[in-house]
Amino acid sequence: MQLRKTGISESNTPYSPEGRLRLFRILVLLLLLSVETASALEIVSNPDVPVSRLSMRELHAIFTMRLRAWPNGLPVKVFVLHDSSPMHIEFAKKVMDMFPYQLRRYWDKLVFSGTGQAPVELDNERQVYEHVATTPGAIGYLPATLIDSRINIVKVSEQ
Repeated sequence: MQLRKTGISESNTPYSPEGRLRLFRILVLLLLLSVETASALEIVSNPDVPVSRLSMRELHAIFTMRLRAWPNGLPVKVFVLHDSSPMHIEFAKKVMDMFPYQLRRYWDKLVFSGTGQAPVELDNERQVYEHVATTPGAIGYLPATLIDSRINIVKVSEQ
């Protein structure tokens, strides 16, 4: 049956069973994509790091270079990607809750004031993987697809 004014068939309207099914499929697809994006980034560490879980406060202290040693005395070595890297942008916004330029400004302040140093910046995720896997005390972030038995995933809790 055709609707008179629009010329749209009744089966294509959002209220028809076919229209509702199409809308449901789109919503499920969007949900799956958002879940995949949310789990795409993991905080990772070298196996020598004695910590498997960090609070958000501890994670912020590490990536703002305020926490300089692990509980066993091993120096913390932070590895990050360049500010323009999509993975770094995701890390800064979703994990650190700031823009990459704000994180950069914080690191620059430490360096220029002589009170600390910036993390080691690497060119790509593969380099982050290699450095974290081979550097005692190392921590960084990677996509879940690159993680294997040579590095540990660090769980982050809200507290």
